[in-house]
Amino acid sequence: MKYDHILVRYGELTLKTKNRMMFVGKLKSRMERALNSTEAVVRANRDRAYIDLNGEDETQVINKIKHISGILSMSPVVKIEKSIDEMKEYAVKFANGFKKASTFKIEVKRADKNFPLKTHDIQQLLGTEVLTYEDHLIVDVRKPDYKLMVEVRFDAIYMYSDVVLGIGGLPLGTGGKALLMLSGGIDSPVAGFEIMKRGVEIEAIHFHSPPYTSEMSLDKVKKLIDIMSLKTGEHIKLHVIPFTDLQTTVHDHVPDNLSMTTTRRIMLTLAKRLATEIGAEAIVNGENLGQVASQTLTSMFAINEVTSMPVLRPLLTLEKNEIIKKAVEFETYETSILPYEDCCTIFKPKAPKTRPNLEKVKQFESKMDITEKLEIALKNHTIYTDEERNNEEFTGLL
Repeated sequence: MKYDHILVRYGELTLKTKNRMMFVGKLKSRMERALNSTEAVVRANRDRAYIDLNGEDETQVINKIKHISGILSMSPVVKIEKSIDEMKEYAVKFANGFKKASTFKIEVKRADKNFPLKTHDIQQLLGTEVLTYEDHLIVDVRKPDYKLMVEVRFDAIYMYSDVVLGIGGLPLGTGGKALLMLSGGIDSPVAGFEIMKRGVEIEAIHFHSPPYTSEMSLDKVKKLIDIMSLKTGEHIKLHVIPFTDLQTTVHDHVPDNLSMTTTRRIMLTLAKRLATEIGAEAIVNGENLGQVASQTLTSMFAINEVTSMPVLRPLLTLEKNEIIKKAVEFETYETSILPYEDCCTIFKPKAPKTRPNLEKVKQFESKMDITEKLEIALKNHTIYTDEERNNEEFTGLL
């Protein structure tokens, strides 16, 4: 079947009323950005969007937009004239692609009530036509193997049989901005995707401690940013914080069993400072309640004490296998499990406190003078985006 359009169905933005077109506009611009290297053209109205393929392959176009938040589902469609004969012709063409001895059903949505045939009439007409030419097929209106969808709208008739699910949610850019704490493990990239599904734009922060952590470890995190950027059509900024001096200071002054708490508090302090600089309204991390010592309620309370900025935890109550499943779906899992350790793994204490006493933590921290070290770390941090890797690859071709 030669398709000429993609039908895009909206997610939660359909619940919006007065400001719906603002959400639609944001979604349209995201789709246009994802498709800017193609000939496809996006048309978006209040209830749905259509992508005119202009000769582009429908599967490739869908793959470019299917991870854009705000899209509930997509269907490659054929747009035809409001002609009964043409409807019958294309019904048979679609049915020709159904497997032998399979079941089918005709579903009709008739937005144009002035169309001469009623919904049931169209179903009966097309079903009869299909069975005339494809007599191996069987009608099953309850649990068919295939559904042939016919939408009679005011401008034309749209026909399709496949529905590809999107990720739903709200269009990126409608929910503010946040800073993602990206470690390189399985959880934090998933947390980033989940928060972006709510329409929140992100930048990311990563703490790098050479020579204890290698360049391969940093490149792994950059690859995660590349994947996230590719999936969402965004050029997500990664802020790389030099963390060696601060981390060794903690190691030298804080007891081993409290060092992780203090390290996390310093990370959150730096994240808060950077978030303010970039105009973010919240910090996001991949913490999961009770998963490790630093993610008990007592630990979270002690760590969060350094900031009044909201810290969002999209994965807080998920099972680990649920998080892994999402990582596989987002295609970050294979990169996340590469065996390159991050700074938290390198300096991991043998028996970290699961219920750290905040006053004791502050007492040990008071013996450290890290004000200047914090300033230096922020001043000397570097920024990476997927565009940098693309430029490097292009230069290598010259």
